[in-house]
Formats: sequence, C-alpha cells, structure tokens
Amino acid sequence: MAVAPPDNGTPPDSGRPRNGFDRYFEVTARGSTMSRELRGGLATFFTMAYIVVLNPLILGRAVDGAGNTLPIPAIAAATALVAGLMTILMGVVGRFPLAVAAGLGVNALVAYEIAPEMTWADAMGLVVIEGVIIAVLVLTGLRTAVFRSVPTQMKTAIGVGIGLFLTIIGLVDAGFVRRLPDVANTTVPVGLGIGGKLSSWPTLVFVLGLLLTLVLVVRRVKGAILIGILAATALALVVEQLGNVGPSLVNGVPNPKGWSLNVPTLPSDPFRMPDLSLLGRFNVLGSWGRAGWLVVLMFIFTLLITDFFDTMGTMVAVGQEGGMLDDRGTPPRAKEILLVDSIAAASGGAASVSSNTAYIESAAGVAEGARTGVANLVTGVLFLLAMFLAPLVVIVPFEAASIALVVVGFLMMSAVRTIDWSDYEIAVPAFLTIVLMPFTFSISNGIGAGLIVYVVMKLAKGKSREIHPLLYAVAALFVVYFLRGPIESLLY
Repeated sequence: MAVAPPDNGTPPDSGRPRNGFDRYFEVTARGSTMSRELRGGLATFFTMAYIVVLNPLILGRAVDGAGNTLPIPAIAAATALVAGLMTILMGVVGRFPLAVAAGLGVNALVAYEIAPEMTWADAMGLVVIEGVIIAVLVLTGLRTAVFRSVPTQMKTAIGVGIGLFLTIIGLVDAGFVRRLPDVANTTVPVGLGIGGKLSSWPTLVFVLGLLLTLVLVVRRVKGAILIGILAATALALVVEQLGNVGPSLVNGVPNPKGWSLNVPTLPSDPFRMPDLSLLGRFNVLGSWGRAGWLVVLMFIFTLLITDFFDTMGTMVAVGQEGGMLDDRGTPPRAKEILLVDSIAAASGGAASVSSNTAYIESAAGVAEGARTGVANLVTGVLFLLAMFLAPLVVIVPFEAASIALVVVGFLMMSAVRTIDWSDYEIAVPAFLTIVLMPFTFSISNGIGAGLIVYVVMKLAKGKSREIHPLLYAVAALFVVYFLRGPIESLLY
C-alpha cells in the first residue's frame, strides 16, 4: 500500500536512534531524517494555512439566532492558536504526521445550520459535547474497534477516494476547474477555466507551478512539492505586482480572473497582536432549552458522524501515503491519534472556531518525506506564529498551495492497484467509496455509501458471517445519516 515519496534517499545510520528525541519520535526507525521532517512540516503548513483566512470568512459572515456575529480578527487568531496547539499535541502524543485545524464542512454546518437555531455560545457548546462523546468512544475502545472492523481493501479505497478528493479540491481552488453557470442547455456541471479557456493569470501560475513540481517529482528531487509551492508563490507575487489582478470578489462584484482567496502581496505591516477574546465563550446547556432536545440531538449526531469517519479516512490515507499501515490497514498508535483528534474537536468548540479535526493536506508533508510527529512540531509552531504574522501567512495564494493537493492526489491514487477488482463484493463498494468522495465533496459520504453497500453485497451473497458485527451498527447509523433530512422534517 505504500507510495514512495519524491524524496527517496536512504537515511544515514539506518535503524539506530541518534538520541532520546530520535528514539521518542522514531525518526530513524521509520526511515526518516530531521531534514525530511522539516520539509514535510513546511509543506503541510503551506497547503493548509488557508484555514486561518477561510474559517473566519465562513464563521464571521453567519448570524446566530440572537442576531449576533463573531469578530473576524478574533476567529482568525483563535483558529491559528487551536490549530497550532492541537497539531503539536498530535505530534507529541500520536507521533504521527497528521496536522489538525478547524474542519471545513463542519464549520459551515455550525455557521449556517446550527447557529441560526441558537446563540453562538450554544452552538459551540454542542461542538464541545460532540468532542467529549468521541473522546469517550476512544477511551472505551469503541472508536478504534470500529476502525479495525473495516476491511483492509475498503481502507485502501478510502485512501484512493481521498486522493481524488484532494485532486478536485486543488483543481477547483486553482480555478482550473470551475462550476458552470446554472443556465439553460448546460449539459455538464463543471468545465475548464472560464468558458472552456485558461484565461486568468492565477490559473496560469497554478499550471506552471504544477508542471515544475511534476518534473521535480519525476526526477526525484528532494523537496519537490515545497519547491513547487514556493516557486509558484514567487511567480504569483510578480504577476500581481505587474498585472494588479486583485481578488475574485471586489466590493461584492465577482472578478472571475482574480485570485481565489489570498491576493499575493508583500504586507507593509507583517506583525499583528492576536485577539483571543473568543476563548471560552461556549455554553453546553443553553441549546437544549432554546432549540429543543430533538433538534440538538440531530445536530450532535450529524457532527459526530462527520468527525468520526472523516478522521478515520484521513488517518488511513496519510498512513497509506507514507507506507505506515500494518497488514490490517492500521497506523501506529491509532488510539492516541483518535484521542487527540477528539480533544481537538472539543477544543475548537471551546475556542469558538468550530470542531478541529485531522487534515488530509497532511499528505503533502508525507509526500515530502515526513513520517513522524516531528513534522507536526514544525507545522504547529508555524500556526502559532501565524497568530502574530497573519499578513505573511496569506502571501501564499490558493493557486500555489493547490499544486501540492494535485500531486499528492496522484501519489495516493496509485494504491488503487491493490484492490481486487475481479471480486465484485469488494470492488463495488470500493468503487462507490472512491467516486462519491470527490463527487459529493465529502469523505464521510464516500465511507458511508461504501460501507452500506459492502454490507448489502455480503448479505446478498449469503455471507453474513464475514461481516464484522460492528459494521452492521455502522451501516445502520449511516442510513440514518443519509436520511436525516426526511427524519428531521418528521420530527420538527
């Protein structure tokens, strides 16, 4: 299942720890070096630093049931703080190169579905409750047991699906692929660039950066992905300086040829004191009386399912990318990884930045050679610095960071060869797992559909004994998850 990273050098003194730090993090034992971990940590940070900008835009634009909004500068500071601390905690406790930050998708759920039914403090209190529940499931061994009950080839399919998911995220963020206007006679939902043409400077920056990175990967150049991101960022700075491209939205008016999120310019004042006023502003009891217990339970269930299985898929995909899974498709210290992830979920709610979870962009760091929690120390420290140096963080545009997502998507896709496509009992659910992740923009949707169909296929063939008992319960929960719309309409 392992995919060789661009950096394929042999670590010196292989197998013998150099010191206590090396021994604790198993740097040499996992075939890594400090330089690889450093590059991996940098690559991971650059590919997910956008969350410091994007999370405030999602949460800060929403209004809660009392008509209140959250201050954007405070969201940005708290987003960086929690991401930094939880990423470091994952590195120290999980010792696995899996960075953590506010989860996309979950933050939109909190902002546009949960908060309007209550106050912001109540909504974040539900995130804290969800994180505590997941922590209990980890400590009782149930979350780890569910993870291990998933067949190995389905875990491989999860990794492949996430690779395709990363690819389409990268292509869309870079503007290479765009949603077509909802007009008559439109036969396809997405297309190439603008009107079928690559007619924007930001997209050209992405294309040139991607080609450079792919050449470096093919030539096995150390730090290929990181070099590609930095080179594309440098080109973006020049393009913006000469062409004054601007953002994709100017005073509320769309600018399709603009930069998708960050405008790459050198800041005049790179230092900013963080506003941490949102820390601790949550209420775990208020939502029950304000929104009603049925509504609250459905919200908690949705948060729980999304966090529970997104992390499981991410953990598998990152481990698969670095060849760190055992013969059952399980990474080392799985219980510790899942426990830190649950603590991160609760911490995100406690800091009013929504649930924090493992980031699949961590695969960019693994592709650079990261194999241990040392890479997390690098990424985490950079997030903490981002609280004070936020203007510098936004220099890297989506168009440059997206290069890593496409390259990593390719590397993860190569594991598809290990799935037995001649066995339809595993091939059909694996196929659905793979395709539904990118087509629905959700890891959980792909896992849920795949596991439901896996159970159905086995039952149809009279092989119920081959199904782990926990998978029946998981499949049933996913049925409820997919039908939660009709269920909610019946309940309230």
